[in-house]
Parts: sequence; C-alpha cells; structure tokens
Amino acid sequence: MIAGLEAYLAMKDSGVPWLGRVPEHWQVSPAFAVYRPRQVKNTGLVEPTVLSLSYGRIIVKAHEKLRGLVPESFETYQIVEPGNIIVRTTDLQNDQTSLRIGHARHRGIITAAYMCLETKPIVLNEFGYQYLNAYDLLKIIYGFGSGLRQSLDFSDIKRMPVLVPPRDEQAAIVRFLDHTDRRIRRYIRAKQTLVKLLEEQKQAIIHRAVTRGLDPNVRLKPSGVEWLGDVPAHWEVLPMRRRWSVTDCKHLTVPFVDDADGIPLASVREVQSFELSLAKAKRTTEDSFKSLVEGGRQPRRGDLIYCRNVSVGAAAIVNTDEPLAMGQDVCLIRSNAESQRYLNYFLRSPAMQHQLALLQVGSTFNRINVADIKALVVVAPPRNEQDSIVDFLDSELAEANRAQTVATNEMTLLREYRIRLIADVVTGKLDVREAAARLPQEAEDLEPLDEAEVEGEAEENEAGDGDGVAEEAEA
Repeated sequence: MIAGLEAYLAMKDSGVPWLGRVPEHWQVSPAFAVYRPRQVKNTGLVEPTVLSLSYGRIIVKAHEKLRGLVPESFETYQIVEPGNIIVRTTDLQNDQTSLRIGHARHRGIITAAYMCLETKPIVLNEFGYQYLNAYDLLKIIYGFGSGLRQSLDFSDIKRMPVLVPPRDEQAAIVRFLDHTDRRIRRYIRAKQTLVKLLEEQKQAIIHRAVTRGLDPNVRLKPSGVEWLGDVPAHWEVLPMRRRWSVTDCKHLTVPFVDDADGIPLASVREVQSFELSLAKAKRTTEDSFKSLVEGGRQPRRGDLIYCRNVSVGAAAIVNTDEPLAMGQDVCLIRSNAESQRYLNYFLRSPAMQHQLALLQVGSTFNRINVADIKALVVVAPPRNEQDSIVDFLDSELAEANRAQTVATNEMTLLREYRIRLIADVVTGKLDVREAAARLPQEAEDLEPLDEAEVEGEAEENEAGDGDGVAEEAEA
C-alpha cells in the first residue's frame, strides 16, 4: 500500500517538537488562519435531524434510537452543515483515549457542547479535517488543555501550528488517504465478517450443549419455558438463586491510584472475556479495598463477576488468587457445589441472551437489577454432566477462539497502521504525490463503518465516545 513512498528531498525544521522536520515548501500557519469557529443555534427547531459523534464518525441518529439524557428542547443544539469539523472538547483530563474529531457528511444538529469548525480557503476542507484527525489520533490535542481545565474552546487552539501544503498537494494527500482508508476498512470488514461467523458457530455449539447435553439419544421433556423448548428429562430448570448466590458490589466512591501495588477493581471492561482480565483494571488503595469487600463481597478464584449495566449479561470467571474488589455495575455469582464454568457457558448462550432481551423489553436503560439476576432461569444438569459439558466446550471452541484472536489482532494492527499512515502523510513524512497520481478512479464510498467495526474500535477506547444526545446533558 505504501510501496515506493519516500520522504521529501528538501526538509526544514518546523520549530514544533512533535512535528519535527517538514517539507521545505510547506507553510506552518496558526490554526486561526486555517479554521474558524461556527455555532448556529437550532432556534425554532428548523432542523430535526440529530447527529452524534461516535468513535470518530458523525452519524445520523435514528429517531427510535434517541435515548438517555435527551434535552428538553433541541433548540439548545447547534446546526451542522456538510463539511463542518466537530471536536468533542469536554472531559479532556478524565478521558484521554476516545476519538474526538468528526467530519460531517450530512446537515443536522449536534450538542452545543461540541466545537464546530469551518475551514478557510487556505486549505481544502477534507485536508483540514485530516490534519485535525491526525492530531486526534496522535493525542496531541490534549496538550492544549491547561491546568485543571477539562474542556477547551477555539481560543485555546487558535495558535496551534497547522501544516499547509500547496492546494494541489493537499488534493493529492486527500486522494491518497481516501483510497488507502477505503482499502483498510474493507480489510477490517472482512476480518469482522470472519469473527461474526466464528461467533455464530460458537453460539450454536454452546446452545446445543447447555440445553440438550452431549447424548444425542437422551430422553427429553418440556422445559415449561416457551423460549427454551425441550431439555433432557433428568435436568432441572430453575431460577439461579436455587443453586447460586448473587451478591451486589458495594457502591462507594473510591480513589484510583497509579501504584502497581494498588488493589485492582473488576468492572465492566474486565468481564468481557470468558476469564477475568485485570491487565487494564483501575486500582484503589488498601483501605478502600477493605471497605469494598466488607460483608463477603471479595471475589475469589472460581467466582463469576457478572455485568448488570451497559454490557448486561457479560460474565467472567475469576482465575487469580490476587486480592481484588468489584467495581461499579457488576455483581458476584458463587456456588460451592455447581460448576462455575458451566454456568458461565450458559450465561453466554443464545438461551440466556433471549431471556435477557425479554427482561429489557420496553426499557430505555440497558441494565438489570440483582433481583432479576437471581430469578434468571438456568438449566442445571447433574454436576458430573456439567463437568463433561465444560470439557467438551473447552476443547470444541479452542480452534474458533484462536482464529478469533488472530483476526482481532490483525484488526488492531490495521488500525495502528492507519493511524501511523495518516499522521506521516499529513505531517509531511511521506511524499504521496506520485502515488496519488497513479491511483485508479473510484466511485465515492460514503458507506458508514460496519456496526461490528465500530464496536471493535470502542473496545480499544476505554470510555468510548458515547452518544452525543446523552453527552449534551452531561456537559
């Protein structure tokens, strides 16, 4: 994709540490010479189309998907025109992972808490966006917030250095990046398709094992549950509380510490995989840990940490003897007699997903309370069969899990490659003029990111970018 690309022959010192040396014929201009702020209120509700900044993309929000903390009136929103550049400037100190720059493709309205910029004639609109996009991807924008401020406005960035190539060169850069970005997205979609197919295969295997067992000739009986169907005649169908205890976490505001000796907190992010992952867990002090685990709330090896908010139904088995506490929005599931791994497989089955979906019909909040968790219907084979099913699933799913891991790692590398490529091209580290001239003509591709691709990017952003509708009320 970048074969044959070389550095510019004549370079100069930009005078800016993070830009380093740049092409000699490029200008270094302050941001106010390239961009101007724009804010047009939606007075009189003249524009009904609601837009949202979601993982670096400006998307149109369908009316039925408007949820969360919506404003009393969308008159407080600002009108956005195609080509406008949207910058989420809030919460800079607490969230330094999210993508904050978006390029509007549609007319609509977005929260007035965001900064809306227009480009001046000195740059092509698409180049102006790509330059700020590079600053966003490289996390340079965070350096323009000062002191205790958690937001910024145009006065904070108006003297930010912007590289300005000649306009024909800007066009070549835009063309090259459009072409390469389109190809990278296609590669990612192909990997996402593979991951989806593997997940569907895994779900079918899990569902069969936890609702019918391993004996194809076993005698069946009606489960008494419409969405579950028949189950082996000697299995029990019962609420979870009959065999497992469910303990909520203690809701306390605790300090976070950077010290590696701090006690890890298992929250929503840590329970997305089958086994608990504490590699990126926030940590708290010893005193706070003691407060959190009072009353038998301390997880131990073999327990399940279950998510009851945001990613409802996600669960992970504790695979460490290291002291840890439960963070927000999770609870602890424990049994000394039943197989925790079997329950974890059942919790991940289509049968359980269907049950959770029924529980949340009509709800505007993606959450479930402890009483509902205790009442979840579970299919419970005898313990020896639970162990056999676990052994079977561990073995049967191993290859699919490996293939998913490979595909996921490849997507991560593709995204990292994309970041580096955009940054190197718009900051003049690579000369793409000849490469752009050789590119074939292609129809404009405005196809949005695949939902799974967006979710994949979200997993790499701890807090995500969220939903513009909800964030307006929080700002």
